Amino acid sequence: QMCIRDRYQRRVHGDSKISSQMNEKYDVIVCGTGLKECILSGLLSVKGKKVLHIDRNPYYGGECASVNITNLYKIFRDGKEPPKEYGHNRDWNVDLIPKFIMANGNLVKILLYTKVSKYLEWKCVDGSYVYQFRKGGIFSSDKAVICKVPANDSEALKSDLMGLFEKRRCKNFFVYVENYDEKNPKTMEGFNASKQPSADLFKKFSLEPNTIDFVGHATALYLNDDFLSRPAIQMIEKVRLYTDSMGRYGDSPFLYPIYGLGGIPEGFSRLAAIHGGTYMLRTNADEILMESGKVVGIRSGEEKAFAPMVICDPSYVLNIPGRVKKVGQIIRCICLLLKPIPNTKDAHSCQIIIPQKQVGRKSDIYIALVSAAHAVCPKEFYIAMISTNVETTNPEAEIQVALKLLGPVKEMFVSVKDIFEPVVEGKTDGLFVTKGYDATSHFETSIDDVLEMYTKITNETLDLTNLPIEEEEGGEAPAAAPVDGAKPKQKLFHRIYIFANRKKKKKKKK
Repeated sequence: QMCIRDRYQRRVHGDSKISSQMNEKYDVIVCGTGLKECILSGLLSVKGKKVLHIDRNPYYGGECASVNITNLYKIFRDGKEPPKEYGHNRDWNVDLIPKFIMANGNLVKILLYTKVSKYLEWKCVDGSYVYQFRKGGIFSSDKAVICKVPANDSEALKSDLMGLFEKRRCKNFFVYVENYDEKNPKTMEGFNASKQPSADLFKKFSLEPNTIDFVGHATALYLNDDFLSRPAIQMIEKVRLYTDSMGRYGDSPFLYPIYGLGGIPEGFSRLAAIHGGTYMLRTNADEILMESGKVVGIRSGEEKAFAPMVICDPSYVLNIPGRVKKVGQIIRCICLLLKPIPNTKDAHSCQIIIPQKQVGRKSDIYIALVSAAHAVCPKEFYIAMISTNVETTNPEAEIQVALKLLGPVKEMFVSVKDIFEPVVEGKTDGLFVTKGYDATSHFETSIDDVLEMYTKITNETLDLTNLPIEEEEGGEAPAAAPVDGAKPKQKLFHRIYIFANRKKKKKKKK
């Protein structure tokens, strides 16, 4: 393993002696070190495939990279030097794509399956909030409020999002969703969620439009209202994912890695390298080589590498006609703050979802806040990241409602990018292209793409059941029975407990 790691480090840093590696034959060549590409690279390497993984950038992560303050200025300020007051590069890890991780989602399950979790430290996100616009009455004026998202029947009764009678109806809805089982007709209460749409289920409980908004967009985490016409079972499963994620590793359904999201693709890269994968940064795929309609390799400069399969992100095939199609644009805005977001109880990390109807849009707006609590910036700073689908010719005007919620902004970095999806499946010619990253606040749709591609590539379904339990430091994880019928917590992220409890221990000593 030490030899493999040493060879891996030399390849990553561009050792000239490694240039001959380009002239070898591989089972798979992967272009781009985004999260999707790195997961597939790691999984295929574990299966014994000989993998060459390249990236045109000098860093891991591609679009999912976490960059220091100097590189952030290189990307957004044409190489201008950042102000000295921002401190050292080592204190900054700014995500280019803001997303959180569902505690019981498929990304966590893949981290368990591959044991990549042991390369990372994690911390729970402090809270999830939803924006709601309230019309004024005779004695009050219109106002917008931010409230914590209720995720179960007890939280629904305490929520400020609803009136007294609506709280009861919402509580009954969450109880129904939790108990729904198509194998037990009694739990269905005459409603067939596989055939009837979500809109009918909301009617069954007489829920108000604002309640439907936060359930669909802040709990089920849908990007728009298309889910209302789809089978209700899909919405039920998404609500359950949210509620199951609550309390799994802390009080929040969301996790976030210490030092930023860029550590996740790096972790999967390390997995592939340990299993014999070859990595080459600062190496572009100038041409994807084809013979008789099938992939045979890539060309980088004057060198070539050969393989019957190439996996890449859309940016590597933009010059191939009919390979990908543009499906929209996304605006992302990275904002540097000196204070937490108002009305979030001074949270050091949180998510705010602005449902489309609340602001007259066709898709939601997302705000993700992280800080020194996750070791991504100096203690005096906070990083708020806004993202949404572009719907007009003036994208920056579309996010003004989100910017107003942040309070004073010291500096912001705005990008508007095209989103592409593959047109051709890839099984016929061996060229597999991943989808671009959407505006959602989590990775679940991205991991669905990974699992779908893995099945197409290997003709196997990745089994994410019966996952391994990670050992605690200093011994095996205890196999204690759950208390009061609660679900047992897997020891996947024991580092979450370690990191989260550091401050608690210090407070007790004081």
